[in-house]
Amino acid sequence: MIHNKKIILASQSPRRQELLAQTGITFEVETRPVEEIFPSDLAREKISEYLAKLKAEAFTDIHADEIILTADTIVWYQNQALGKPKNAGEARNMLQSLSGKSHEVITSVCLKSNTDYLVFSDITQVFFRKLSDKEIDYYISNYQPFDKAGAYGIQEWIGAVGIEKIIGSYNNVVGLPTEKLICELKNIGIYEL
Repeated sequence: MIHNKKIILASQSPRRQELLAQTGITFEVETRPVEEIFPSDLAREKISEYLAKLKAEAFTDIHADEIILTADTIVWYQNQALGKPKNAGEARNMLQSLSGKSHEVITSVCLKSNTDYLVFSDITQVFFRKLSDKEIDYYISNYQPFDKAGAYGIQEWIGAVGIEKIIGSYNNVVGLPTEKLICELKNIGIYEL
């Protein structure tokens, strides 16, 4: 499927690894430490695009036959990015604010070769039903959503019982817009069946 290129997924996320594996693409996983700080004047996909590119820029020694694939996901709600909660209190506040409302999940992907890079984003609108405090506390206690933007994983219990609908890509909300990724890989001539 991939011709003459080795894909290196620069992500420890088991969800991203699983989604990429589902496409049939063979890849290796390698990460480099990056301090994920973005300029305060950025908004929406400009934030996730900046961070995806920042993660790719940590790879300065790419061989001609390699493509580095990085991604960053944010939850955009009321003109601000909700990151990963630091503790149960932050997770509770995030979920209470999202409860009964809609928000956007934005995932940006960077494909970097030894000569160039390509950055693209996908946006999905997610609608939560009104969640009770008991449901929120149950989710936080049992699923520990501290490694997830917006304090939730759509593929977990809260997605099954709390999300009424989405408009856009489900995989994008999980953390990798595989449909768009395959289209972009086809466009640059390194993916075909």
